[in-house]
Amino acid sequence: MNHTEKGSKAYLFSVVLVAVIGGLLFGYDTAVISGAEKGLQAFFMGASDFAYTDAVHGITSSSALIGCIVGSAVSGFLASHYGRKRTLFVAGILFLVAALGTYDPEFLFFEHGKPTFPLLVAFNIYRIIGGIGVGLASAICPIYIAEIAPSNIRGTLVSWNQFAIISGQLIVYIVNFLILGDNVNPVIKAVEGVNQILNPGEAAWTIETGWRLMFLSAGVPAAVFSLLVLLVPETPRYLAMSGKDEKALQVLVRINGFSKAKEILADIKSTAEEKTERLFTYGWLVIFVGIMLSVFQQAVGINAVLYFAPRIFETMGMGSPMVQTVFMGIVNLLFTLLAVFTVEKLGRRPLLIAGSIGMAVGAFGVAVCNLVSGIPPVLPVVSIMIYSASFMFSWGPICWVLISEIFPNTIRGAAVAIAVAFQWIFNFIVSSTFLPLYNMSAGDMGDKFGHMFAYSLYGVICVLAAVFVWKLVPETKGKTLEDMSNLWKKKK
Repeated sequence: MNHTEKGSKAYLFSVVLVAVIGGLLFGYDTAVISGAEKGLQAFFMGASDFAYTDAVHGITSSSALIGCIVGSAVSGFLASHYGRKRTLFVAGILFLVAALGTYDPEFLFFEHGKPTFPLLVAFNIYRIIGGIGVGLASAICPIYIAEIAPSNIRGTLVSWNQFAIISGQLIVYIVNFLILGDNVNPVIKAVEGVNQILNPGEAAWTIETGWRLMFLSAGVPAAVFSLLVLLVPETPRYLAMSGKDEKALQVLVRINGFSKAKEILADIKSTAEEKTERLFTYGWLVIFVGIMLSVFQQAVGINAVLYFAPRIFETMGMGSPMVQTVFMGIVNLLFTLLAVFTVEKLGRRPLLIAGSIGMAVGAFGVAVCNLVSGIPPVLPVVSIMIYSASFMFSWGPICWVLISEIFPNTIRGAAVAIAVAFQWIFNFIVSSTFLPLYNMSAGDMGDKFGHMFAYSLYGVICVLAAVFVWKLVPETKGKTLEDMSNLWKKKK
């Protein structure tokens, strides 16, 4: 078939697949800490020049998120001035540097295997570098897919980005499990207010080597992505808005066929010729909605669960924590597929509202299980699976779909950058505060009070998220990216 007449779906899918690998890296890099964090904690607890407390560990476990905030904040500038493709390549290189650096943070400057405060700083710098890559990828991958995909399948293809994120998380759960093998994680308990390793000899390999290999494993997909992104085209919308109409038309023709390509290019040019590109050209509401979508996606607490999954399952006392974590990853993957196959049929709003309600049920279920004694451990496990699965068919993929398509062309780069920056800010807030909240003690409940309080808080936020979507978020199913300019002009 001549692609100049009908376009080539194979070409479209191959290009999207490369961008999707960026999403996989995003998931892989953010979730690798779940398997590595206990070994990492035990390693730095051996330092003699500072005290590695729970608070310091929480910051270290979340340090990549600082980079994510920076990366997402500058993504709009880089994407607008240097293009979506080049920005993705930079992200891939940063992923690779971070993987190598966190494997061997002592490189060139420090004694290998000797934990010190300067070494902790160096480790966190490498994590922040990787985080900048994640921030760039998290903002630009959905933009790239949305700007290159036909409107009738745009939601499905952008949802594949979330599927890739969850796939990356599942893959790293499995990789961490395989790396750990027959070795064991350190058991860390507070004794008279001071954390101690109860099995230092048994966990020696994990403390010295295991966590390093887990971080290093991210280098493989990072290298693959960096090479493949060089082979894909720039998005036609960026090309057209940069005055490269001929190149834009070539890409559009290969995807949509000649007649449709000319029509799409005309629509792009009509919106690109807006006299102003100021952020609030279309009013404050569109920016507010985009920001709050990002805030709620993180404030519901999902990434605290993903990052600390083995620790959470350990406290529930049901089976192997690492096995439970892998099982949760599989559940997450399956429910993400539900969104992929329904987003264009059911729409964005119904999935978000249904997911919010499901998450609230799961979160409150975990809270009740910690409030009431004698409940079988299977019930909190089921509750947390409901909570996680509900997120995966709703706020996980659909938030990215909406953020990539809700903003008009002329402000998309800057607006997405702001929205995603808020996403990572709240990711950092939730992740860094989770352990202190989770470990709070009160009266006879002990730390079960913290378990109950944390999930009750997330449940309330889930309810608020449902109300927000119901009241303010427009349905974008079936609309072109150019239609969004007219929608927000009317609401201005």
